[in-house]
Amino acid sequence: MKINTTGLILSEKTIGENDKLVCVLTADKGVLRCFVRGAKSFKNHNNSAVQSLCYSRLSIFEGREKYIIDEAVPIRIFYELRRDLESLSLAQYLSELAMYMVPENSESSEPLSLLLNSLHMIAGSRRPPLMIKAVYEMRILTLTGFMPNLIYCDKCGCYEAEQMYYIQGENKLICQNCCTARDERYLSVSRPVLLAMRHSIFAEPKKIFSFRLSEQAVRSFADTAETILLYVTERQFNSLQFFKTIVNGLL
Repeated sequence: MKINTTGLILSEKTIGENDKLVCVLTADKGVLRCFVRGAKSFKNHNNSAVQSLCYSRLSIFEGREKYIIDEAVPIRIFYELRRDLESLSLAQYLSELAMYMVPENSESSEPLSLLLNSLHMIAGSRRPPLMIKAVYEMRILTLTGFMPNLIYCDKCGCYEAEQMYYIQGENKLICQNCCTARDERYLSVSRPVLLAMRHSIFAEPKKIFSFRLSEQAVRSFADTAETILLYVTERQFNSLQFFKTIVNGLL
């Protein structure tokens, strides 16, 4: 059976001398792992369209046990991301998140749109990298069924306070007046960060990055979103560690 769709190449791996195994986030079928025969050959017209971080129009043959990309035409090749190590490492982290969070054989136009929008923002340096990362983390959790409960205080119904606390494991928000005791599960959330988190979850897709934060608030937002995501996924991401190494200037 043939599948005609669009997708973003998340990763690529050489198989043998000329073949590739690529992981692609498609609009119609979620994340698929596909073989591309002869992809390493300079004569193969599919070559550029099956590189990592290339958004392409794809024709995929679905067999009993594997998918094979027959035709690939590039729509958008994010060359800009390869010119800067910080941008590239962030793009690789967002791609790894998609590989882990988005299931196979699922309608995935929203996760694909989110990732493409995020890469566009990174490539154009339109927002701080840490802010793009945090927005993506909050939204991908929401799209895959793990939306944090950030609407109001679970005890008194308070919608907004100078300081609130998100309780991991219980998925609750508590205001500073109702928080009589706390432990390591309680994440302190300031008003600007809470508003940024809510916007990331509830905003229309086209407006998801349309807000500003101070540099301090961006860092707090990034730390909080990352902590929530790592708690939910219960794993570490190698690409995240590499990105943080770049950001902290350790290379």
